[in-house]
Amino acid sequence: MNAVVATSIFGLFMLGTVALGLLAVRGRGGGSGGLAEWSVGGRSLGAVFIWVLMAGEGYTSFSYLGAAGWGYNYGSPVLYVVAYMSCGYAVGYVVGPMLWAYARKHGLVGITDMVAHRYDRPWLGALVAFLATVFLLPYIQLQITGMGVVVSTISYGAISLNWAYFLAFAVTTGFVVVSGLRGSAWVSVLKDVLVIATLGFLAIYVPQHYFGGYEEFLGRLVEEKSEWLTLPGHGGGGFGELWFATTTLLNSLTVVIFPTTVAGYLGARNADALRRNAMWLPAYNVLLFVPMLLGMAALFVVPGLVGAESNLALFELVVDSLPAWAVGIVGVAAALSSIVPMAVFMLVIGTMWGRSVLSLVPALRERQKGAAQIVVVAAGAIALLLTYIAPNTLVRLSLISYEGMAQLLPMLLLGLVWRRLTFAGALAGLAVGVTIVCVLVFTGHDPVWGMNAGIVALAANLAVALAVTYARPADRDPRPDGEVLAEDPLPAADPSREAHPV
Repeated sequence: MNAVVATSIFGLFMLGTVALGLLAVRGRGGGSGGLAEWSVGGRSLGAVFIWVLMAGEGYTSFSYLGAAGWGYNYGSPVLYVVAYMSCGYAVGYVVGPMLWAYARKHGLVGITDMVAHRYDRPWLGALVAFLATVFLLPYIQLQITGMGVVVSTISYGAISLNWAYFLAFAVTTGFVVVSGLRGSAWVSVLKDVLVIATLGFLAIYVPQHYFGGYEEFLGRLVEEKSEWLTLPGHGGGGFGELWFATTTLLNSLTVVIFPTTVAGYLGARNADALRRNAMWLPAYNVLLFVPMLLGMAALFVVPGLVGAESNLALFELVVDSLPAWAVGIVGVAAALSSIVPMAVFMLVIGTMWGRSVLSLVPALRERQKGAAQIVVVAAGAIALLLTYIAPNTLVRLSLISYEGMAQLLPMLLLGLVWRRLTFAGALAGLAVGVTIVCVLVFTGHDPVWGMNAGIVALAANLAVALAVTYARPADRDPRPDGEVLAEDPLPAADPSREAHPV
């Protein structure tokens, strides 16, 4: 009976999710607009929609599963997530409007467009699209896996993992192909309402139910599990102060050029919406403390979870203590926390390939949106297939996702603000950085010297880029003298500034 109740509630919400995504494009040609309308919402999303969309990207199934699992296994090192996201929003206050203005001025829809335009080499956009896909595809697989685990758990085992994986793929593909970024933003509203409500409730309910309140819970934590409250946390693992600082620095810089983040930037109606968004988003991070704390609470309630089981620490408490209808609602919130970021990841991969790879084929040049939608389905299907037949392949690749994306920082971000950086310098730095990341990570040397391996690779990347740039003649610049490549448009100079808040 519990399985029927929880699964019915989940099923109704999933149908509502698809319907909401499809309704998002009502009055806009039924989703028949061009690539810009599909991939960046027609550059017309206001501050509120941008806020929920970008919060949706950052609040994934990791927040329900991984954050609780890290809290259960290690403790305080998991706070790096709050640290880098908050710092990243501060960096985004400056970088977001710059990227928005550059893309709007030149009619660009993603980082591959920006790189190809900056260095005047279309094939370079295709290369970056390939690299970014390698680094992003694991995130789709991880969201499929995360949602599958959630659905199987809240159904009390009635829905198998294999069917749950397929459901994650089908629901996400069902609305993102038609409604694009705008549909993801609308679904993010529903997700945020449920996430705030469920985590707010659990933050109060779990300590009261199991311990009699926070005083008793935190007292036991300090007395019995003090190792979890200091770096490097329980069990060591190399997550000390230097690792924490370098990971926070690397991720806070990388998150602002992550293709999914840039899609949110480019979907904004104006630069002011991005500035306001950067000020509001840190408030959302308060919610991340809940699964982290509840993961540590599970140490006392369900001790002995090992390996992947620790990721279920939060849901073990939910299933154990709540009625089936409440389990279903919490499961919906967690599932939507997989669906929204997965949709944006798929959307961005489709846009990159449709715009920068398939457009190199003359026959597809005028059908970029259709080609991008086909790639969306293909990317999701590949991730789903590998989830079934080789579940550890993409999980291993996910180890280099953030560190790998960080190696695009000099080519993209430095290249857009510094005219002197040459194509040869940027490409040489990228090759060195990606090589070092792969070697360090796959040989088990991450952290290295107590630092995040990605920051070491980025330092080498930047050094090589600068050395090659100064050793070779400057690239011929076709732009008029004095033209700034990318700058933050002042609010008063923003030509698209409007009074509408949404």
